[in-house]
Amino acid sequence: MKKIQISPSILSADFSNLGEEIQKLEKAGADMIHVDVMDGHFVPNLTIGPPVIKALKKYTSLVFDVHLMISPVHEYIEAYSDSGADIITIHPEATDDLNASILKIKELKKKVGVSLNPETKIDTILNHLNKIDLVLIMSVNPGFGGQKFMPEVLDKVKKLKKIRDESKLNFDIEIDGGINFENSKTAIEAGVNILVSGTTVFKSNNGDIKKNIELLKSK
Repeated sequence: MKKIQISPSILSADFSNLGEEIQKLEKAGADMIHVDVMDGHFVPNLTIGPPVIKALKKYTSLVFDVHLMISPVHEYIEAYSDSGADIITIHPEATDDLNASILKIKELKKKVGVSLNPETKIDTILNHLNKIDLVLIMSVNPGFGGQKFMPEVLDKVKKLKKIRDESKLNFDIEIDGGINFENSKTAIEAGVNILVSGTTVFKSNNGDIKKNIELLKSK
């Protein structure tokens, strides 16, 4: 079984103090930093761009897990690679040619993630799974933090795990959206090995980030 990892979403951090917030996450045992990039077009919200990611990289040695919710995504892949993204996750709906975008990320020597919205079927990425390092299952509709977890997406996780095991592939299964101490257990049982969490990591237990990360990891 793959090691359970926590990728805290800085969407829930104190934006006036992001460098220190990231250092806190590293000290508290986070495995990577999840950066939600939104363009106000592909999703109804705006967040941060490459200059901010570049500035934040100097605060930590952790992997930057960058989720691009932008369209058209292909022309921006290089800018996010140059800014310090280690994993670049894109949506099939945001590119005219998913295979070309996957190959571009690979050419830049970055890990490739593909994200499936709640209504996006696994069939969309079946032919690409041998080239993908990570599949991100959205358990809310992307665009805003603090939404309620959609348990029905766990069927998708179970199917992906079965396909991965049967085909002897090695991609990670990540989940993002409304993750808390209860549903993190069911997500792990379904086959998830990377949990993205923002509100729960930063706000639960009076902001005890270390405790919250440990609780999310425990089954």
